Amino acid sequence: MKRVFAIIAAAALLLAAAPSDSKLSDRQRALHALNRLGFGARPGDVDRVLKIGVEPWIDQQLHPEAIPDREVEARLQQFPTLKMSDAELLEKYYRPIVEARRDLKQAGNENEMDPKDRAEMQMLRRNAQQVVGDLVSQRIIRAADSDRQLNEVMVDFWFNHFNVFAGKAIDRFMLTSYERDVIRPNIWGRFEDLLMATAKSPAMLFYLDNARSRSGAINENYAREIMELHTLGVDGGYTQKDVTELARVFTGWSIALPRQGGGFVFRKFMHDNSEKTVLGVHFAAGGGMDEGEKMIHLLAHHPATAHHVADQLCQRLVADDPPKALVDRVAKRFLDTDGDLRQTVKAVIDSPEFWDPQVYHAKVKSPFEYAVSAVRAVDGEIVDARPLARELQKIGEPLYGAQPPTGYSDKADAWVNTGALLNRLNFALALAANKMPGVRSDVGALIPANSDKPVDALAKVLTDGDLSAQTRETIRARVTDNTQVPMIAGLILGSPEFQKQ
Repeated sequence: MKRVFAIIAAAALLLAAAPSDSKLSDRQRALHALNRLGFGARPGDVDRVLKIGVEPWIDQQLHPEAIPDREVEARLQQFPTLKMSDAELLEKYYRPIVEARRDLKQAGNENEMDPKDRAEMQMLRRNAQQVVGDLVSQRIIRAADSDRQLNEVMVDFWFNHFNVFAGKAIDRFMLTSYERDVIRPNIWGRFEDLLMATAKSPAMLFYLDNARSRSGAINENYAREIMELHTLGVDGGYTQKDVTELARVFTGWSIALPRQGGGFVFRKFMHDNSEKTVLGVHFAAGGGMDEGEKMIHLLAHHPATAHHVADQLCQRLVADDPPKALVDRVAKRFLDTDGDLRQTVKAVIDSPEFWDPQVYHAKVKSPFEYAVSAVRAVDGEIVDARPLARELQKIGEPLYGAQPPTGYSDKADAWVNTGALLNRLNFALALAANKMPGVRSDVGALIPANSDKPVDALAKVLTDGDLSAQTRETIRARVTDNTQVPMIAGLILGSPEFQKQ
């Protein structure tokens, strides 16, 4: 039965939203805002937004620094690694592993460890896993429980835009500061500042190999990705020659003592100080770090960058294939405001395209968005976020686990297939039945006692009534006993309507 339901859901998810000539109702506007500018509604959230007013609520979300978040901040105190520096993390969690390996090698036991050595090494590796474990937990908790919902959506968006993979050697120990000190403080400021911060981040320098790029042995990875992914876009008008020349510009941008947690350093002796030309900009021989900073300024203000950033934001917040007219307007706002990201995001939200009925429930939630929105929908209490992190791996989006620089896709075709949706349905059924480890939920408490129409009652609570007649009948045909409230709730959470934004 579950597989059949997943197949039906997969087919429905691939269908575009039904066109409508009417405007969204006030409730639909509130729910749309909660879905696109947050991780979905908790019970009562639509009414709360309507009481505040949709526009005033959005304005609050655009200024997260003014929204108190003390309860979430207090909960994050349980994760000690979140406040530690790269140097502290490497010293406490990485150095013991290196020393243990060295001792084993010196003793000739590197390949054949005795049980005691093996147990010690396993313990050290488990300890090291706490670093990414704490980072994943705080992302899930913030997304699920923070009142700064748009802030968390934008953290997810910009981390994905400037992706760094946790599985690349020591990057797992540098991601904490990367998100805390590079991404989060810069997502509401100028794009140039965010771009510069990522360019000088040890996590990015290590991930894309620029830390070891030097004159005579250049590495083009970062130069290629800063143009293709971070700024100009794949059709941004640059050539392979530009990539090579830009890589020469960035030679010497490195990390001071990377395995000891050193920060950014410019190594003059590694820099290619001969003349260069990138995108028509000529650099005379004898330049230094200023060449890279000049190129970052140029890239941040390039019209192709404005278009690429606008397209990515519109794809995330509006539609998988956003209208060209919208992208052009948002790109103009980006350029007119010197890359002000708050104003650029506001331009997307204020657009008629954002509120067009045709984009309502037209985007498919990513696994992260889906899992968190389901927890919020059932008013779940996250006691331990680690089991949820493992579920995200099952349904296809382990946090910090995107290996390629492209990060995770914002398009439906990356997520919609029968196997993935079956895993989502299994997750939904376990969550609704209060059998999801680490999360407490009670769906029975969400509806009136002894309700004789549990499908309709739960549809109202979990989707604000946005459950099609076809889906309601499909669920009723499979659940004939009105006491099977958790089963009904699980099927609603696994429905096409819930999986769309």
